[in-house]
Amino acid sequence: MTRPRILLTNDDGVNSAGLWAAYEAMSVFADVTVCAPAVQQSAAGRSISLFDALRMEKITVNGHTAYAVGGKPTDALLLGLFALDSRPDMVVSGVNLGENLTTESITTSGTVGAAMEAANQGVPAVAFSVEMNNDGDKFTDPWAHAGDFSAVKEVISSLVPLFLSEGMPAGSDLVNVNIPAGIIRGYRVAKLGPRLFDTSVETRIDPRGKPYYWICGDKCCNQDEGCDSEVLHAGYVTITPLTLDNTAHASCSRTEEMLRRAGIL
Repeated sequence: MTRPRILLTNDDGVNSAGLWAAYEAMSVFADVTVCAPAVQQSAAGRSISLFDALRMEKITVNGHTAYAVGGKPTDALLLGLFALDSRPDMVVSGVNLGENLTTESITTSGTVGAAMEAANQGVPAVAFSVEMNNDGDKFTDPWAHAGDFSAVKEVISSLVPLFLSEGMPAGSDLVNVNIPAGIIRGYRVAKLGPRLFDTSVETRIDPRGKPYYWICGDKCCNQDEGCDSEVLHAGYVTITPLTLDNTAHASCSRTEEMLRRAGIL
């Protein structure tokens, strides 16, 4: 029996402990090709290097072959698809160290961005992220993360074979999965929440008297009932089907009415 082919990428870099946890879980039932950014590329979204030449090196990590790309997560995904001619049955992106929730993170996350590009190229894709108990762990070197990934592996071993056999849920292009840091109470399908952070900008002064800035912000306390952030924090694995179509379909007719009243249509 032919084993399915999976292209595995991420935004934390090719040495990330989360990526190799995913590899270990999936290599039991699939042939997995690893093609990921050479270094940390979090919050790169779906950006792509159109004006720079890209380099890809064949390396060995944990005794396994991998390909390190000097670029963004989307760059790594595209090189994995076309330069390596991997022809995968599915793309898996992650496991990201830190949750990717709400309409806010879904567009900034490089992990989700790579999965979106895979879907754009016609390949089924699932993005996996795991909640961190300590937010500071999101900003340490991903290869040095010493967390226990046993529960994460169980989630991957349950969901990836399901989506391989059944395909993406009807009406969706990809699936975003977030895994709680503590005890897993179960699985829930959840909608995207409205936002994750109350964004702010902190101004500081350098030793030469010049200002510099940090984009920061505290997490929003109030979340919509049943949204992904609320469900995750209640201890459930959140499964959110996503679509590439950003059209506000319900607003199309109202937009036409506005234009007619203004004499534009």
